[in-house]
Amino acid sequence: MTTVLDVQRFKDENRRFAMLTAYDYLSARILDESGIPILLVGDSLGMVMLGHPTTLPVTMDDMLHHAKAVSRGARQALLVGDMPFMSYQASVEQATTNAGRFIQEAGMHAVKLEGGGRVIDITGRLTEFGIPVMGHVGLTPQFVHQMGGFKVQGKTDKQAAQILADARALEQAGAFSLVLEGVPSKLAATITHELRIPTIGIGAGPATDGQVLVLHDMLGLTTGKAPRFVKRYANLADEIARAAAAYTEDVRTGKFPGPEHEYSTNGSAPAKDPQEVRYGG
Repeated sequence: MTTVLDVQRFKDENRRFAMLTAYDYLSARILDESGIPILLVGDSLGMVMLGHPTTLPVTMDDMLHHAKAVSRGARQALLVGDMPFMSYQASVEQATTNAGRFIQEAGMHAVKLEGGGRVIDITGRLTEFGIPVMGHVGLTPQFVHQMGGFKVQGKTDKQAAQILADARALEQAGAFSLVLEGVPSKLAATITHELRIPTIGIGAGPATDGQVLVLHDMLGLTTGKAPRFVKRYANLADEIARAAAAYTEDVRTGKFPGPEHEYSTNGSAPAKDPQEVRYGG
């Protein structure tokens, strides 16, 4: 199983690595079996699973529900739970309780926190309690209203200096890795060079130690124009629509179900696989 020590070793050995989001049992199992070393149960589920316009409405109950499903599906990957908006900002005690729930109830191995500021102190406390923390700086979606939208961060010297300072402070506080989102490639390269801990980029250029994408973006399940940093490795939205249309037509014309899909009361052997008959419709 991948651990936080393995992630550090990836950087030490100059081994680039991938991280993907996962939100349910089946996708977690498939990604785990494919060898993805880190799965992030991201609060992005608010947008791609629950239909919210931002991550802000996502609750701890939402996150724990999906995190539990992911932990049932994955056996080898390092599992990281995204702390949702206002689940850690109020106090160290609140952060400790909610981070502990990710570990104790949901089977996560680490948590992710957005931003700098008080998050740096919280990171230190959580690591003292044995909860590994992944930091997240740059474009932090939980600050979307303060940032005036989903905009690239670190384009000015002042912004870049603050992001670099936060990155250094998070490493000093004990974070085992750091997500860099929506920052210029040059800044991401500087941070990656200066930090001992690995960086994971999303919209941060090629110089980071690892890369992360939202699963639905990577698979082409999200529609419309993709963000500049997204590479679609499949176009499943079109494929699902095609399959659904074909199924609808087969049902309309009576082509499905065919004889091979029927059960008989006379002379048919019982199913050898106990999982053959399943689901409840």
